[in-house]
Amino acid sequence: MVISPIYVAAAGALPALFAMWYFDRLDRKRPEPAGLRRLVALFGGLSVIPTLVLDGVLLGGLGDRAPSAGSYGAALFTSYVVAAMVEETMKVAVVYAVAWDRKSYDERLDAVVYGARAGLGFALVENVFYLLGQVELKGLIVTWILRAVLAVPGHALWTTIACAGATRRRFDKRGLGLFGGLTLAIFLHGTYDAALFLGQPLAADGKENVAYALLAVPVAIMVASWWIVRRYARTALVA
Repeated sequence: MVISPIYVAAAGALPALFAMWYFDRLDRKRPEPAGLRRLVALFGGLSVIPTLVLDGVLLGGLGDRAPSAGSYGAALFTSYVVAAMVEETMKVAVVYAVAWDRKSYDERLDAVVYGARAGLGFALVENVFYLLGQVELKGLIVTWILRAVLAVPGHALWTTIACAGATRRRFDKRGLGLFGGLTLAIFLHGTYDAALFLGQPLAADGKENVAYALLAVPVAIMVASWWIVRRYARTALVA
């Protein structure tokens, strides 16, 4: 069965669009400018381009020193550096470049609104690419479900966590700050990916049971990330 790429792209965009609506609801009493929210999401999506460029430069620069494909080192390097560090840095840079100095960035909850928007803009584009890469309907459905439940909201939560650290320091002169929040986001994102990417070398070593056990880690990371953001949002609403 051949599915039109247009339908695949539309399906890939739905989880991120729904999540944008949900995060906007958290700020419904004092909503941020719609145009600015859309602009942050747009540049969040466009940040996929410099992310790919930086990944290529990073891997190309290492040359023969790069970890061997399929190894434990490659799985960890890809998870924490190529994916988590580069992606989270790019998404936070979008918030700083587009929204941070605007007059409307005037309260603690804005970290949730704009952080989620940047993360979801990125996730929308990434999700479409992943789905377009599926050649079978079963793979398309499974990938859509897993990414809609885990990866897409994960991008929103991790970028929000990074922005929350910076925003807390801005308004309260305390908390993790930009680098602390970004480090925590990179750790959560990288650990999420590592649990998945380590499956290949573990399977090659005959440790399939360990690989399957690690599948619980992404779920745990999502629960922890959601708890952090929910706690911050509640504090922000009270303040």
